[in-house]
Amino acid sequence: MLFEKTFGSNGVHPEDYKYLTCQKKIESAYVPNIAYVPIIQHIGSPAKIIVEIGQKVEEGQLIASAEGFVSVNVHSPIPGKIVGFEERYISIGRKSKVIVIELDGEFKKTGKTFTNVDYNNFSKEYILKAIRESGVVGLGGATFPTHVKLSIPDGKKADTLIINGTECEPFITCDHRLMLDRSEDLLDGVNIINKVIDAQNVYIGIESNKKDAIQKLKSLCKNKYKIKIIPLAVKYPQGDEKQLIKAITGRVVPVDKLPVDCGVVVLNVSSTIAIKEAVVYEKPLIDRVVTITGNGIVNPKNLKVKIGTLVKDLIEECGGLKPNVKKIIIGGPMMGFSQMNLETPITKGCSAVIALTDEDSKDFEQNAICISCGKCINACAFGLMPTILNKYIKNKLYEKALDSGLMFCKECGACSWVCPARIPLVQIFRMGKDISKKLILSKGK
Repeated sequence: MLFEKTFGSNGVHPEDYKYLTCQKKIESAYVPNIAYVPIIQHIGSPAKIIVEIGQKVEEGQLIASAEGFVSVNVHSPIPGKIVGFEERYISIGRKSKVIVIELDGEFKKTGKTFTNVDYNNFSKEYILKAIRESGVVGLGGATFPTHVKLSIPDGKKADTLIINGTECEPFITCDHRLMLDRSEDLLDGVNIINKVIDAQNVYIGIESNKKDAIQKLKSLCKNKYKIKIIPLAVKYPQGDEKQLIKAITGRVVPVDKLPVDCGVVVLNVSSTIAIKEAVVYEKPLIDRVVTITGNGIVNPKNLKVKIGTLVKDLIEECGGLKPNVKKIIIGGPMMGFSQMNLETPITKGCSAVIALTDEDSKDFEQNAICISCGKCINACAFGLMPTILNKYIKNKLYEKALDSGLMFCKECGACSWVCPARIPLVQIFRMGKDISKKLILSKGK
């Protein structure tokens, strides 16, 4: 029997629906005839467009360069011609300038056989440069530039590296399949990362609903890799960095600190494989695995997708939508974003496209009244009091909300999920944060 670690007594247990795709191997999606590539695919400054209309580009060519240290490069996912620039909504609900590329020419990465090279002789500087130039970001959804995360500040040391294989959001199985379908690439990626940070303790944390991945990786690590596989209890939000660190190491990262302040670096499975591709294969981040799923999809799949492919094309490739679809979400149902239309391009941070039916979808009541049951407090893994924050924001007491930890809310959705009054707590907290930031700026704080 597996001994399953976890982060504490809080958190929730939503039905996971992973059975829809967890046994389906990764397939390559159709290459789009036109790719719509946003310049905002990461936390930090938008990339700067460096191509012109009419210009020919190769697959993997740099088309928008990082603007500053906390920014990332953007590359062409297909060979072709730049045919335009336009504004489009991206998955997080904001607009981004988009580079429009029409397919034309020969692929130099897709469909080619890569040769493994010995990365053991690569220097830390070479690895960091390759990651930065390839535009790798956190592919679990946070999209923080990976070269920044791995650039440990002077005076600090990370003695622990954790690869996040929890994938605790319902429906999503892209990382699960990567752990099974590309196990050795994952483990090579872990070793490459550790050449940069030189951690003494290296773990991969995996929730116990992925027993096949746990067993396969344990078997591989036994003979070749000095990596410990840690089975974790199935609980949401186990995949949050701070909860994962607590579950595996017992260390508590203070609310105002980062994992590296406690000697830990956390990266997810998809990012780790992208790092190997960048360092060993010299392949920039131009595609990713996306789970196309939900009870509203005719034939759910795990697809390797070119960045810039439209959501509607992926849904069509999976047989289309069933008649009773009510909502399309990019990301997980707990932290993802509902889409206004299906013309949204896939970006680096898109892990899933989920079609929810009437039966799956939970409607919130905009004018619902809190009944003070306290369920949201018990659900919050971050020690906050959502019911109090809700009351402060509704009464425009933003400074009190800030003093009560509003900015430390991770918007994980556990409070909304358990609320019997169906109050849209996460949306209220996002609004409260936006207004609070504007107030702080206006006061010059």
